[in-house]
Amino acid sequence: MPSLSPSRAADFKTCPLLFRFRTIDRLPERPTPEQVRGTLVHAVLEHLFDLPADARTPAAAAGLVAPRWAALTAEEPELAELFADEAAVAAFLDSARELLGGYFAVEDPRRLEPAEREALVSAVVADALLLRGYVDRLDIAPDGAMRVVDYKTGGAPREAFEARALFQLKFYALVLWRARGAVPRALRLLYLKDAEACDYQPDAEELTRFERTLLALWGAIARATADRDFRPTPSRLCDWCHHQSRCPAFGGTPPPFPQLVPLSRTGAAAVAADAGAGGSQPDGPRGATNPVAPPR
Repeated sequence: MPSLSPSRAADFKTCPLLFRFRTIDRLPERPTPEQVRGTLVHAVLEHLFDLPADARTPAAAAGLVAPRWAALTAEEPELAELFADEAAVAAFLDSARELLGGYFAVEDPRRLEPAEREALVSAVVADALLLRGYVDRLDIAPDGAMRVVDYKTGGAPREAFEARALFQLKFYALVLWRARGAVPRALRLLYLKDAEACDYQPDAEELTRFERTLLALWGAIARATADRDFRPTPSRLCDWCHHQSRCPAFGGTPPPFPQLVPLSRTGAAAVAADAGAGGSQPDGPRGATNPVAPPR
């Protein structure tokens, strides 16, 4: 069954050509220090909850930065090449510790016991499309009420970018509703740089409309794949795109369309989704699921 992740869906909404470059052409994208810092901070916050509740202090979180960085670079040695020298690495790690201070300004982890962290959630909608993605944190109250929490390592965005962040959380809310039979009570965005929290309460009617939106979006992806027609959508986000040299909007030429993609609409749909929905990490380090957006 074809599948779709929130990052790939958001890519197509932002720019169909960007979707093609990432999902069908699979063009490499070198991560930025900002994206890697997001990955690091997410890893620290995930492992912070491995500690006993009373040990989840700012000092303990800061102490996790260096070992989590060592673990990341052991897994992906090329990340260390982003920095010129040890002094640059030290400054980078200090900046991650500063973001963790923003986390403690909006939440007290000693009072929380997350039900799931970095959890893969999935559900089939309309008997036709598998939705899947990774949730940063899922809190479940004693009465069963769910709260989806997403960490953002940048500042609180302007309205246009906040809508994209809420799109991701609504995606998770829909998946959890279809998979577990209950609408999450709350969706929470934690902006660590500005130490702000944004809470949103979805309802079943809204998520039903959102489901129809995703199915319509999937239909558009399938048609674009079958027709080999992915057009650029220039916007302010282009300033952070890795692929300007290949984009017609900037005088570039896309590579030849891969021959492995079949022309039939059904086959094209399957190939496009399977290529881009392997979770929330296919386009870079964790915590950086939107590399085309402003630095986070």
